[in-house]
Amino acid sequence: MKDVEVKKSKIIGKGVFAVRDFKKGEVILKWNPKPITKAEADKLTDIKDDYVLHVGRKYFLQQAPEKYVNYSCESNTFTNNFSDIANRDIKKGEEITSDYGYESTNSFKCKCGSKKCKNKL
Repeated sequence: MKDVEVKKSKIIGKGVFAVRDFKKGEVILKWNPKPITKAEADKLTDIKDDYVLHVGRKYFLQQAPEKYVNYSCESNTFTNNFSDIANRDIKKGEEITSDYGYESTNSFKCKCGSKKCKNKL
């Protein structure tokens, strides 16, 4: 986690921020999700449920820092193979954001602040 830090976000709650510049195509975060059972996933509170990944028949609980990457309609990363990868150059101090790239079962009001904001997902 030496290349990013978690701190208060202007979008919502906590966010992940670059502590150095990143070039387009560079891996920013490699996720380390904890495997859990369906029974464990079902027992989680609504808040923690937001951090559960359902991949095929497997369930994973996202860990810090990746669980704090906020959504943006104009994100600066894309997700591939449990990693967040820069889709453009990212400056030191900039919040790392993602277009989660999947259909969420929970719609939410977007607060990303982008000029391209869809307002609700």
